[in-house]
Amino acid sequence: MKNNSQHKTWKDKLHEVIYEADTRAGKSFDLIILTMILASIVLVMLESVSYINEQYASLFNILEWVITIVFTIEYFLRIISISKPRTYIFSFYGVIDLLSTIPKYLSILFVGTHALVALRALRLLRVFRILKLARFIGESNNLVKALRASRPKISVFLFAVLIVAIILGTVMYLIEGPEHGFNSIPRSVYWCIVTLTTVGYGDISPETPLGQFIASIVMIMGYGIIAVPTGIVSAEYTQQTKKNAIPLNTQHCGNCNENDHLDDSKFCHNCGQTLFNEE
Repeated sequence: MKNNSQHKTWKDKLHEVIYEADTRAGKSFDLIILTMILASIVLVMLESVSYINEQYASLFNILEWVITIVFTIEYFLRIISISKPRTYIFSFYGVIDLLSTIPKYLSILFVGTHALVALRALRLLRVFRILKLARFIGESNNLVKALRASRPKISVFLFAVLIVAIILGTVMYLIEGPEHGFNSIPRSVYWCIVTLTTVGYGDISPETPLGQFIASIVMIMGYGIIAVPTGIVSAEYTQQTKKNAIPLNTQHCGNCNENDHLDDSKFCHNCGQTLFNEE
């Protein structure tokens, strides 16, 4: 069979490097971007430590500009390497990539002491770069689908927990009363929720024997309540994993930016564009 790689244009080759990870060049590109993302997050954290930032502020600024320039180049390369740039620009990853790039440039516009508060807020926007990591976690798609499928069941469960908290909170208000800190039903419900979730702040605690007995029951119920949502999501995640057990590669369509194509696919399942597979 004739290798279709000879028909690749420079844009096809660039697209293959940037959007895919099945080739050595694609893996190297992803590794560089991943390293830059992690380095940027570390810089944001270190800059928030005052004594470290005072000593290495200049170095941090230089490193941040280097990372920002790399992300800027990546952003524009992703745009020019596909036939329909809008599919990337307005996609989830496109928006995240833009938010990851612009804070450093916007900080140039905010100069002077009066803008220090705004400047700090802009710098904190860089933490959204961690969302770029989602591109490298294929299993996240199954987890998102599992959470969506679990939403109705979890909603009903949380509604039932809220009813239990209101009932038990009202009972504790009647038993303990204002003299023991349960001075209103909402505050008593707050205590019940804190106890059910096994957080236990300790700002309110029952002092009567009956109240302590009910509190013990609430604590025991809390362990069971925590396990239920976990079981629901786990069951849905298992089903999603089985549904998506078909082998997939990292092939992206250079025309519509669609992914999740079957192995050895020759054409995009969304627009019919020819795919360039490594053979």
